[in-house]
Amino acid sequence: MFQIGKTIISEEILENDFVCNLSACKGKCCVDGNAGAPLEDRETEILVDVYSDVKPFLRPEGIAAIERQGAFVKGDDGEWETPLVNNSECAYVVFDKSGTAKCGLEAAYDQGAIKWKKPVSCHLYPIRVREYTELTAVNYHKWEICDQACVLGSELKVPIYKFVKEALIRKFGLSWYTELEQVADEHIRP
Repeated sequence: MFQIGKTIISEEILENDFVCNLSACKGKCCVDGNAGAPLEDRETEILVDVYSDVKPFLRPEGIAAIERQGAFVKGDDGEWETPLVNNSECAYVVFDKSGTAKCGLEAAYDQGAIKWKKPVSCHLYPIRVREYTELTAVNYHKWEICDQACVLGSELKVPIYKFVKEALIRKFGLSWYTELEQVADEHIRP
């Protein structure tokens, strides 16, 4: 572990490679699991605000789940998350012709319907961020459904922190990311 400002970061995000391989996993991270995508407090308001613009991009099952449960829900851990369809996939998931799960929020963003890409927790994956009173933990979330992403990342030689560069800058800022790159260079060149 190392520290940048008020963040404690696992070396695993420097040492492990990762590139999403949707053709192999079919977007299972949006479908499997026992909870929706983690949400920051401010993101709950965003979901409510953008819902009418996102709705045309969603599946009927997702719309029904959102209209029944709300744009966001409180999870079993007491934290905010996206609602689920039948305790399975995220209500904001859409499927392409090959059956690959994709984000309806991101589809709306890509089409210019909204200016918000998606929850930062989704954008950061496989990194998970946990806020504590004094510090923020930045960790690698290992999940067997992403094994092929690790293989592809290794083949392409893309460490996790580079794969999620845009999301890390979105979350922590450019100067924080620049410092992370410096730490990575020092860590890789002992």
